[in-house]
Amino acid sequence: MADAGAKEGYLVTEKLVKRFDEALAVDEVSLSIGRGEIFALLGSSGCGKSTLLRMLAGFEKPTSGRILLGCQDVATLPPYERPINMMFQSYALFPHLDIWENIAFGLKREGCPKAEVQQRVGEMLDLVQLGPYARRKPHQLSGGQQQRVALARSLAKRPKLLLLDEPLGALDKKLREQTQFELVNIIEKVGVTVVMVTHDQEEAMTMASRIAVMSKGRVLQVGSPEEVYEHPANRFVADFIGNVNLFQGQLSTDEPDHCAVTTALGEMHVGHGVSGALNMPVALAVRPEKIEIAKERPAGVTHNLFAGRVKEIAYFGSYNTYIVVASDGTKVKITEANTSRHDLSDITWEDNVFFWWHDKAGIVLRD
Repeated sequence: MADAGAKEGYLVTEKLVKRFDEALAVDEVSLSIGRGEIFALLGSSGCGKSTLLRMLAGFEKPTSGRILLGCQDVATLPPYERPINMMFQSYALFPHLDIWENIAFGLKREGCPKAEVQQRVGEMLDLVQLGPYARRKPHQLSGGQQQRVALARSLAKRPKLLLLDEPLGALDKKLREQTQFELVNIIEKVGVTVVMVTHDQEEAMTMASRIAVMSKGRVLQVGSPEEVYEHPANRFVADFIGNVNLFQGQLSTDEPDHCAVTTALGEMHVGHGVSGALNMPVALAVRPEKIEIAKERPAGVTHNLFAGRVKEIAYFGSYNTYIVVASDGTKVKITEANTSRHDLSDITWEDNVFFWWHDKAGIVLRD
């Protein structure tokens, strides 16, 4: 544990708690983040993610618990003594200073030699590809360029930990999507450990190597984007990450390699066991893109096959979304990829359709 560069547990929080009077904002959060990892705290407003980030930065003092960075407990250190930098959503660039001076500001305050300031600012401008803009003021740059300046300023001091608070929140959708990849590439070149806060699921899924989903001050699940999406730990995570159909029912069969759930729509077969008690209440989660839809009854499909009527259709360019109402009134969301510019679906409003999914497409959730 003496190696501060250890891959596992480079940044560790141990039962971190923050109370504001009687309100519990962060509730015994324990995390272990590896060196060089981009780790996202994901959740809706008020879930505690920003308070947790501010405790890492030193702007909020924990009520209890520890924060270990490279095995050093930094929970009691003031912000200026922590080897940590934070980039805010607003970027907080100095409007009266040009880009070069904005990046150099923190280095000059620390008393870095002039030659070192010149070298580091030059490195950062090259890193974010803004060398030709060094003498422009922030208002003369686009939102994406301002975001890169803020990142360069945060990295110039070579922090051990970089904190990003809604890093792309000020950008429009198209620029945000483009900047996500640029930001990850820059961070990976530097090799700095990053903790970012976002409420944008797509942003977290695109940028982070692992995600912690938070609700009411607690971490509900930690995992890679694929793990959290494909194997949610509970109903909240399943419903919060992407779109999902949740079918309420009771466990009617449970074997090591398969189970079945009896719902109002009918019996649904699942390609995994749950080691639960028969008749216990559960929910079956099925993602819309894993459900097939057709006007004709499919041949050879014996399980998880149901009928309904199309009530809504939405065209999103790359895919269509259908809302199908089954005979019992259950609404099912189904997405179908548009793989060809010329192939138009023959399904329209009020059509009677069949929909089905493979038994490995769903996951049983107890909570």
